[in-house]
Amino acid sequence: MKRSLKIRAFVALVATVFAAVCGVLAGYWIGREFTLSLTVRELDRYASRSIAESDMYAHDDHSVLDAMNVSRYPYCSEEDIGFLNGLLYHSVFLKEIGRIRDNRIVCSTTLGREHPSSTELPKPEGIGTDGVKVYRDPVFFGLPNVAVTTLQAGDSYVVLYPYFESLREPSAAHMKTTVMSAPQSESADLAEKNSQLTQPIATRKNDVRIGDTLYSTRCSSLSIDNICITASLSVPEALQVNRRELKVFVLFGGLAGAFFGFFCSIVYRRNHGMEHQLRRAIRKDRLCVAYQPIIDLATRRIAGAEALVRWTDEEGFAVGPDIFIKIAEKHGFVGEITRLVVRHVLRDFAETLRANPEFHLSVNVAAADLSDPKFLPMLDESLHRASVPAESVAIEITESSTALYKVAVETIHQLRRRGHSIHIDDFGTGYSSLSYLHDLSVDAIKIDRSFTQSIGTEAVTVAILPQILAMAQALNLLVIVEGIETEQQAEYFAIHSQPVLAQGWLFGRPVPSEQFHRLLAEDRKKATASECAV
Repeated sequence: MKRSLKIRAFVALVATVFAAVCGVLAGYWIGREFTLSLTVRELDRYASRSIAESDMYAHDDHSVLDAMNVSRYPYCSEEDIGFLNGLLYHSVFLKEIGRIRDNRIVCSTTLGREHPSSTELPKPEGIGTDGVKVYRDPVFFGLPNVAVTTLQAGDSYVVLYPYFESLREPSAAHMKTTVMSAPQSESADLAEKNSQLTQPIATRKNDVRIGDTLYSTRCSSLSIDNICITASLSVPEALQVNRRELKVFVLFGGLAGAFFGFFCSIVYRRNHGMEHQLRRAIRKDRLCVAYQPIIDLATRRIAGAEALVRWTDEEGFAVGPDIFIKIAEKHGFVGEITRLVVRHVLRDFAETLRANPEFHLSVNVAAADLSDPKFLPMLDESLHRASVPAESVAIEITESSTALYKVAVETIHQLRRRGHSIHIDDFGTGYSSLSYLHDLSVDAIKIDRSFTQSIGTEAVTVAILPQILAMAQALNLLVIVEGIETEQQAEYFAIHSQPVLAQGWLFGRPVPSEQFHRLLAEDRKKATASECAV
């Protein structure tokens, strides 16, 4: 038994660990996809914010360039330099502005008019549809080691302020700017740093994943700007940035998997392992039989007892008969439980039954027993060996058993011919109807506890009780009431003129045979004392 428990514990552990690992993998996959979707939204937000800022820059830049190109002051004169300084002072996004002639800088707000450049302008990285040229050469424009953008329109140029991007909300995303109107060769040059960033991706609105990298491209809505900004992030970088969220998914996935595996192992053991445990318990005679007193309400004396089978599994848990009887019925060995109960009843009460003909014991019989050809011979042989008359053992069948109508009628008739009384258990909750109780030739009905518990309430079932009692009296059937727990319930049935037997916690719970014999002895002493007093 200990070895069996260890094996089941090991299997449960393995199932739990396996389910936990599966949960971790599922959590990682779900978390990964969730994290990547968050990253795409963040790239979208970052690119959209950047393009909005770019539109603001573009509006300011082009306004300044337009004003410079229509200046009324002589070219690079003192008045012109003052005019340029005024434009720069009122601009938010510009670092420097100046004039260009013959592809060289002639004057600017920084250089003034006395230090013209001797070096020609580098090749522009792009040209807008409005002819504005874009340069990204920090050395030429006097800002080494600082990434600046310079725009040229006509003979005027402006240098964008290089530090605005550092004021943005920090982001792990990589940024790339593409001029939509650039020639194919120039657009391809912009994509050189990442061969996967092709012109269609970089020059139109996109949210795509190529290979191991996520891209989000947003383009300017202003004709004067004509650029697109692509924010990108590799999958490993995205997972690293959102590692906390990913860890939460993995943790919850593992916990959910472990709980699911543990729950499934319990269910499996209860539904599958329980069958084998029950078979072993029957084979080793480990099922117990308890006896609950049946009381005559008129005299409050013990008139009999119901034999109730009980089982505690190998792990020490009490399993209800409504569970293990169904398992035995499902797997076709409920007859073995019936034989065990009959064996225990005759072992525990054979002497009492022989000495007290008025005392009877009730044994529950399953539906499968009524169709089992071995049932009647087993019962006859057991009673014969114990020298117990059939009249001392009542047979209780549930209403669901009467659903096998033809089989039930034939078996019941044979039982009654042998002298057994037949009781319908849990009457009122199952299959049988009042119309054919007479055809079944039963001797008693046991009113289900659900009717008893309704006494003193406004439940509809209370109104049915008088009809059941009247029907039983008309058919000359004995009435046994289950579930009596209060004096109010006992008095309700005691006031009726017909004999009524009762069982319930008010009169005694199911107890082992030794304890029941003590209760029976005390009951006889009280009866003897009462007779002597009379």
